[in-house]
Amino acid sequence: MKANTLNESFSSSNRSLVMIADNQANCQELCFLLEQSGYRVAQTKNGAEAINIFQQLRPELVLLNAILPDMLGFECCTKLLTFEENKHTPILIITELEDIFSIENAFRAGATDCIIKPFNYLILRQRVRRLIEQSQLHQKLVAANLELQRLATTDFLTQLANRRRFEEYIHLEWRRMERLQQPLSLILLDVDFFKSYNDTYGHQAGDRALIEIAKAIKDVVKRPDNLIARYGGEEFALVLPNTNMFGAAKVVERICFAIRSLAIPHINSQVSLYLTLSAGLATVIPNHIFNIEQIITAADKALYQAKAAGRDCFKHNNLLLDMQTHRNLPVFMNKDEAQEFFEKARQALESTQLMRERTRLMRKQTRLMREQAQLMRQ
Repeated sequence: MKANTLNESFSSSNRSLVMIADNQANCQELCFLLEQSGYRVAQTKNGAEAINIFQQLRPELVLLNAILPDMLGFECCTKLLTFEENKHTPILIITELEDIFSIENAFRAGATDCIIKPFNYLILRQRVRRLIEQSQLHQKLVAANLELQRLATTDFLTQLANRRRFEEYIHLEWRRMERLQQPLSLILLDVDFFKSYNDTYGHQAGDRALIEIAKAIKDVVKRPDNLIARYGGEEFALVLPNTNMFGAAKVVERICFAIRSLAIPHINSQVSLYLTLSAGLATVIPNHIFNIEQIITAADKALYQAKAAGRDCFKHNNLLLDMQTHRNLPVFMNKDEAQEFFEKARQALESTQLMRERTRLMRKQTRLMREQAQLMRQ
């Protein structure tokens, strides 16, 4: 039977699916009795076919004869349980040998239960029902645990990772990057003058703004190994494994541009008529000399520098890089990369000066708008 035909045949009902691997003559009678009891039944004639059908249909229970034409049922049972997504599927082995050796082999192979021929069908039916109920309960428990884990590591408002998940992930990636000797970058983002935004527009509007900002960041940061977390009230953190300072700087630039493009009005901002971000960036190749607290501190200091520079910009803290150079440790910039970095730094400085001039003009425009509004009220 082809895979498509199989899937169409067994996906149309909500009844529990039982797979039987047995070539014996009484298998047809067993199939009929199970169908009469309300189960869907898929029959296979040997071990290889059982493994193939098992992967395609993912039955809720397997009835497996201890002796199959191409392999022992114990061997087939072990192979079925190697599939990660189906490793908790209950398997009931049917044996004709009433001896301790066969029963021990069945359970050693991973079988959930064992029954000896000839058996009373009423007893088998009760075992089938019990095993399927246990399997369904286990699946519900797994799903519930996964949901609890997701809730425990997810920020309720933004649906980003929360602070707890951030702490777990940065420790995992720190160890991984230390093994690989690859750079790890950390970005801390802070929404500029967000307290005055809440005071002006209300906390519900503030929540909506944070949701929009979180979505905009997710639209920019799409690499599967990058983590975006809500770090605090209006602070966000990005963990970027395998990312040097230039790559991280590009990510920050795209994020800041995306937030400006949202054009969320903020009439009481001191840098713009809209919500903006300030960002701090730190990069290091993890090793035994440094620790996670240092890269977090470095990124936090860079964020403070960005705020001191007028906000709506980002700064990179070279503290860890300077420490590496001072200790004559290998760094991840060669001469050409260093020249490129300083050239980009010069361009960034010029861009910052232009941004400050633009900010000054926008502040003047905001002041004039307020004065005009006051005159109109008079």
